[in-house]
Amino acid sequence: MSENPITKTSLDTIVKFARRKGFVLPSSEIYGGYAATYDFGPLGILLKKNIENLWRYWNVTSRIDMVEIEGAIFMHPKTWEASGHIGGFADLLVEDTVTKKRYRADHLLEDAGIVENAGGLSPEQIDDFINTNNLKSSDGNTLGKAKKFNLLVKTHLGPVEDETTVAYLKGESCANIYLDWKAVQDTTRRKLPFGIAQIGKAFRNEITVKQFMFRTREFEQMDIEYFCGPKEADKFYEEWKQYRWDFYTKCLGFKAENLRWRQHEQDEKAFYASDAWDIEYNFGEMGWKEMEGLHHRGSYDLDQHSKFSGQDLRYLDPVTNERFNPYIIECSAGFSRVFLASLFENYREESLESEIRVVASFPYELAPYKIAVLPLMKKDGLSEKALRAYKELRIQNISCSYDEAGSIGKRYRRCDEDGTPWCMCLDYQTLEDDTVTLRHRDTMEQIRIPLEDVLEYLDDEKFGK
Repeated sequence: MSENPITKTSLDTIVKFARRKGFVLPSSEIYGGYAATYDFGPLGILLKKNIENLWRYWNVTSRIDMVEIEGAIFMHPKTWEASGHIGGFADLLVEDTVTKKRYRADHLLEDAGIVENAGGLSPEQIDDFINTNNLKSSDGNTLGKAKKFNLLVKTHLGPVEDETTVAYLKGESCANIYLDWKAVQDTTRRKLPFGIAQIGKAFRNEITVKQFMFRTREFEQMDIEYFCGPKEADKFYEEWKQYRWDFYTKCLGFKAENLRWRQHEQDEKAFYASDAWDIEYNFGEMGWKEMEGLHHRGSYDLDQHSKFSGQDLRYLDPVTNERFNPYIIECSAGFSRVFLASLFENYREESLESEIRVVASFPYELAPYKIAVLPLMKKDGLSEKALRAYKELRIQNISCSYDEAGSIGKRYRRCDEDGTPWCMCLDYQTLEDDTVTLRHRDTMEQIRIPLEDVLEYLDDEKFGK
């Protein structure tokens, strides 16, 4: 048995696998699809919920200094003026002078291997690189000058479309946390330091969308905004860096060699940020890509919203009686990127004697289905008994599947692809003594146990005894 390392798994392989198994489906597919929009299928939504629940457990439930909220998608337009999104939330684009096709300038330079990280370049620097390297469009045509393109998705609310009804879809999911922070602190009677977590939608009118789920115009963010005193901010920033790294390696089970830290260059950072690091994942042929950003934001966000709203958002220190806007440590992960990384991390192909076995080796906590119920045959009462066992597992809130079509070997392979850690086969001996065969996904080993004890054995350690 041999397994292909994660770095040799291509994006095309993952895309086809996700579509074939129903993890991710192209949205509006019967109409030809709609650029970079995707639906989560039955396996995908289960994996999605498992990732979210583990994130929630790790960052909220298991900590005494965290709370969670859920904010609206529409917010007062002044929110985006205060945050700088209306004036400065922009990417640089260049245009094919013949076809008028538009390209995101930094990606064009990075994909051509001219600059490794071009996100902080000015329009003039972009133009210089394009001219110096004689860079052309994908159609071989001359490119125009770089110019800014605002990413906020603009709309109108109400029956009249004029400047008074302009609204924006959230450009950053975390924006409402800043606006709600004082209300949350007052209603929960929290003292600093404490954090507010949220999983929410965000929308960006991206110039180009590519690489499957990695860059889309509609996506979810998993955000943590940790509020603390200015003197403690550096300490908490380092603590959260380690804590977020541990989430991926200890909670989601990612291999450390597939992760790395990258510190933002000076021209990448927001002017108010004292430090900014990204956790990057090795997406094979796609290279190292950002999965989560950790930002030392200071008090900038609360300062801005206090100024534009006219509201006092300061915290009153109960010991010193000092009033101040707390500093904020931000941990912001793109959900679809974590989801995609989970597919890359756990997909593998094994060479067996007569076939290639595809396995989604999700840890038990991540696996969409924990166990599959498989009657050996569809006759002689085996299906009826298996269905009763299947229904009982679901009543006990165990995520499980049922399959009675095809040979037992083919069904095992389907379950391996689903990422199901355990398969329970009910055969003719089951009818005699109420025992079943329990098969382990990763080792393919099997043991015989009483049907009533199955739940106790859904554990690697117990299985091996």
